[in-house]
Amino acid sequence: MPALALLRAALRRTRPDPDPSTPPPPTRLTTTRTPDPAHLAAYQRVCGFGAAFDDVLPLTYPHVLAFPLTMRLMTARDFPLPLLGLVHTSIEVDQYRPIRPTEELRLTVRTTALARHRRGTEATLLTEATSPDGALLWQSRSTYLARHKTAQNASTSAPGTAPAPAPAPAPGEKTWELHAGLGRRYAAVSGDRNPIHLHALTARPFGFPRAIAHGMWTAARCLAEQGQGQGQGQQGIHTRIEFRAPVPLPTAVAYSAPTPHTFELRSPEGKLHLTGVTGPTDAPP
Repeated sequence: MPALALLRAALRRTRPDPDPSTPPPPTRLTTTRTPDPAHLAAYQRVCGFGAAFDDVLPLTYPHVLAFPLTMRLMTARDFPLPLLGLVHTSIEVDQYRPIRPTEELRLTVRTTALARHRRGTEATLLTEATSPDGALLWQSRSTYLARHKTAQNASTSAPGTAPAPAPAPAPGEKTWELHAGLGRRYAAVSGDRNPIHLHALTARPFGFPRAIAHGMWTAARCLAEQGQGQGQGQQGIHTRIEFRAPVPLPTAVAYSAPTPHTFELRSPEGKLHLTGVTGPTDAPP
């Protein structure tokens, strides 16, 4: 989040808990961007995308290009959720052909739905990237959660259970050591300076004892490991990623790919942080 967006969010008047039955706001924002080579290279380094991606954009990069629009949308007065403390809970991406780093992209962002969640209210944001002639090249649907009291989380609690034993290491499992400054490094290239990612002191007011990794960093790092989006031949890619539990920083996580089209991220104790599935996509709508 840019500093000005954070300031506007902090100074905004406190809103009542959002009503998920209200229609989403009609605001639709559009801009045109061409990737900056230095910024793209910095993003690739932070997220682990190697040389195989030099001639094609990583699958997650249009999300970063559109992030300033997303911030404008979320800081607008008609956006129904408070910006500070929002948690990214899922992303679904369809890319209809490889996108070159030199291509000009027309980016559009809008809110398409509000929904009840057991921990609060979720908003769905649709982001689209089209070519100058209007062809849809890439789109994503992200859900963001504003945590607040609901009838469900106020009246029920999970029964106590013994911790599940850590699963046996999967074939090809890899362990990544994530340092305490990872959130700040990713914030520098993504523009997402949500305080829950930066430092324990700024995360605690939002219910997190430590800073947590950006969901989009974990998604990008997993897709880089899997190799999704690279090469000339893949004409259409679909991926859906669920952010199941926050990744506190610093920590170690274990990446594995149980099948060629699925992957997951777990803690050393076996706690599931992320699940992902990939495959071919349909033709653009």
